[in-house]
Amino acid sequence: MSTMAKITLLFVVFVDLIGQGLVFPIINSLIMEPGSGFLPEQTSQAMRHFNYGLVIGMFFLAWFLGVVYVSKVSDSIGRKNALLICLGGALLGYVITIVALFLNSLWLLILGRAITGFTAGNQPIAQAAMIDGSTDDADRDRNMGYIVTGVSFGLVGGPIIGGILSDKSLLGGVASLKMPFYGAFALVVVAIVLVLFFFKDIRQEREPFVFRPSDITDSLWRVTKHPLVMRILPVYALFMIANVTFYIFIDNYLTSAYGYGVIGGSAAMLVIGVALAFSSTFLVKPAQQKFDKQQIMRGSLLVMFLSAIAFAASPIAVLCFVPVFFFYFCFGVSYPTILGIFSGSVGADDQGWIMGVATAVFCLAGGVMSLIGGGLMSIDIRLPFYIVTIAALLGLVTLSLSWNKPDIQKLTARPSPS
Repeated sequence: MSTMAKITLLFVVFVDLIGQGLVFPIINSLIMEPGSGFLPEQTSQAMRHFNYGLVIGMFFLAWFLGVVYVSKVSDSIGRKNALLICLGGALLGYVITIVALFLNSLWLLILGRAITGFTAGNQPIAQAAMIDGSTDDADRDRNMGYIVTGVSFGLVGGPIIGGILSDKSLLGGVASLKMPFYGAFALVVVAIVLVLFFFKDIRQEREPFVFRPSDITDSLWRVTKHPLVMRILPVYALFMIANVTFYIFIDNYLTSAYGYGVIGGSAAMLVIGVALAFSSTFLVKPAQQKFDKQQIMRGSLLVMFLSAIAFAASPIAVLCFVPVFFFYFCFGVSYPTILGIFSGSVGADDQGWIMGVATAVFCLAGGVMSLIGGGLMSIDIRLPFYIVTIAALLGLVTLSLSWNKPDIQKLTARPSPS
């Protein structure tokens, strides 16, 4: 795979993740701050928490429905065509979202986020494309680290773009909560141009494309035919429940507990992005050379557990950023590691499918926990973070009980020195 093709895939993932790093702090401010004018000023705090969870939850649930289908058919219609479909959906979603902001329409905002979510399948497709172009297992894991680098730069770039374009002290009257969406729209257009001109499919095998709604359930049901995947999946699911619950409610918590707005929420996203960018870019290979993959996952789950406790117990706002950094510093190493474990558990023909399943579990966790967490925040703003601690602890226990078989120990073993 050419360097330009890899850059194109990283940029596509970068643009995909901007939709979270940029959008989450803005949606949080729109819904949670009475002064934003998006919701009626008399809307209760409990209803604002519910609406926040609803908007974010619909994005993730739509992503769940779309990603399994789009990533699976990418094995049939090609990675390039699938990427273009996803990017086209992102353009439409941003247009509807901008209209929703002009009209102060919650339901249009939900629709725009749902359309963007349904076609937000770029990350697993890019992962599968990177695997297609990998030469061996080490190269595959390194390329998975590059994908997470694209993710982290998206999380870094999103807050910067959102913060600058919405800050009137920097841009004067030009700045608004709509401007970041214009910027994201333009970046999607650039991504489409890059894919059209610089990315070519390496995997040329094709199957006839047939639209079947059952592809969504069939793709997930196939997991039952892969015993190794079945043992990996519960640990991954708990790992992702801890991750997405922490991620989704950071901005919401900082606003509710300390009055943070777009800038404060963007700062939290920036910390996440910096932590992910450094660890996923520079530490994945050294960590995998020094530790086996089970040790990496155990260490990460333990840090996630402790970080969630420290975050919820922090007496002042600024200290909250320390556990956020360590949580995602470890996640930047463990996420590509477990993606590599998934990839190694199936053959070459199933790479698009297994990456789609991995992302679908992430999206389903995000959707369900958004809806549940929105209600929990109205009771106690710390409750979602207690869920993070429980999920991380259960992940540690499940790993110890289910990853002790020879086949999975071989899959997670430290690579032999070359």
